[in-house]
Amino acid sequence: MFFNSLAFAIFLPIVFFLYWFVFNKTKSTQNALLIVASYYFYSCWDWRFLFLLVFSTFLDYYTGIQIEKGKSERSRKFWFWLSILVNLGFLGIFKYYNFFASSFAELLSSAGFKASPILLNVILPVGISFYTFHGLSYVIDIYYKRIKAEYNFVDYSLFVSYFPLLVAGPIERATHLLPEIKIKREFDLEKAKEGICQIVWGLVKKVVIADTCASYANAIFDNYTAMNSFSLILGAIYFAFQIYGDFSGYSDIALGVSKLFGLDLLRNFNYPYFSRDIAEFWRRWHISLSSWFRDYLYIPLGGSKGGIWMKIRNTFIIFIVSGFWHGANWTYVVWGFINAVYFLPLLLSNSNRNNMDAIKLKFNFDSAKIVMSILYTFLLTCVAWIFFRSRTITDAVLYIKRIFTSKDFSFQYLENERYSYELLGIIGLFVLVEWNNRNKIEPLSGKRSLLKVALAIVAIMALGTFSDYKEFIYFQF
Repeated sequence: MFFNSLAFAIFLPIVFFLYWFVFNKTKSTQNALLIVASYYFYSCWDWRFLFLLVFSTFLDYYTGIQIEKGKSERSRKFWFWLSILVNLGFLGIFKYYNFFASSFAELLSSAGFKASPILLNVILPVGISFYTFHGLSYVIDIYYKRIKAEYNFVDYSLFVSYFPLLVAGPIERATHLLPEIKIKREFDLEKAKEGICQIVWGLVKKVVIADTCASYANAIFDNYTAMNSFSLILGAIYFAFQIYGDFSGYSDIALGVSKLFGLDLLRNFNYPYFSRDIAEFWRRWHISLSSWFRDYLYIPLGGSKGGIWMKIRNTFIIFIVSGFWHGANWTYVVWGFINAVYFLPLLLSNSNRNNMDAIKLKFNFDSAKIVMSILYTFLLTCVAWIFFRSRTITDAVLYIKRIFTSKDFSFQYLENERYSYELLGIIGLFVLVEWNNRNKIEPLSGKRSLLKVALAIVAIMALGTFSDYKEFIYFQF
């Protein structure tokens, strides 16, 4: 059940009506309804993996209580590591086993040994990387006595499986979401209006920007050997906007839907393509994942407090692990490595936190420098995205090589629903709208919101792509 599907358009109003008009008496009835709705939502993907979700939920619920009750450090460590190892074990089996088995077999073959790896014929449970990280952060926080264990199983289950964030985030923290879950929600009309605005803008990002860009990005990346330099450059730009529109669009819809039920989720994107350096980009892109790795991996490793070699080590660990989190392919690892290379000079020169202020432009030389730094950061990001999008590292290298060797900048027509130059105009207008509203959560709320929502819906109907590409990219992670 996609957020941009007819099934969800039917599902959401039904749950909304039941939530506010039938099950609105107590916090417990509200949470119970959301649990049932969330499990139904998840079972629409594959009901068999619902058992895995329930088991993971119960595991962390039970081990969290045992850690808090543990009378000795040995007992606390036992339950802590049981939760960590089982969670990572499930993630490793479903997501990474075939990758490691195949990679090891290829390594043996390259050394002259015959290898026939035993591979698992299983599909990746949707959202496993997200709900696993929900549970891990909860257990880790209890072990280090940052929070108390949750004894209400329904409340904890909702924290893990709340349907707006279940399959593609944002990655929530118990310190943020559980306190909201534990109180009865009262309907807030203004919050509901904000939620509708965010949902509609998320659909604009997904249907108008991401899905349309996908048509061209797929055509270019799948046939890059036949494309000229200009088309390859456009392909990288199209994919940059595809993945941004797709993932941030999902996050906007998730946050907007959650506001309809009186719950605020963590913000996941803050106009990342307006960043002035890579450090700022990573403070604005997939914020919930970046902060998760910062708090639960980077800082425990020593962060940036140690010597120069510790800083280098920790930087590469955090970015490579982040890349590997996205998928079982060496292209994601290289993508993480490239971002570490981008980030490291900023860290070593103590300039990684230079651009913490809001962007303000005037007609002067300093503003021109800001614009150039934004464009340069976007260029670096697009180069890294080529590795993220390509099937293999070789394809990514050859793609970049052909940009410089083709030397043909004529305009190639791609047999899709629109001419490519029309799409560039849509992207340009989209960037302009986001730039003018960069200090807001999304552009539609505020003054004349009804008119802006109406225009956005017209744009969705007139310019949206409804046939080629419906699935959200991050569902595969």
